[in-house]
Amino acid sequence: MDKYQCTICGYVYDPVKGDPDHGAAAGISFEALPDEWVCPVCGAPKSEFESL
Repeated sequence: MDKYQCTICGYVYDPVKGDPDHGAAAGISFEALPDEWVCPVCGAPKSEFESL
């Protein structure tokens, strides 16, 4: 599973860790995150992320 980086603030979504504080359990791929998920740092939408 690929990591994705926010092009606005640089936050990296790592699917191994997930984002449990915002409803994304460890092991969830970026593609499987709900469309309403946003960057936990700056609030950018998924469309502002790119694969690393």
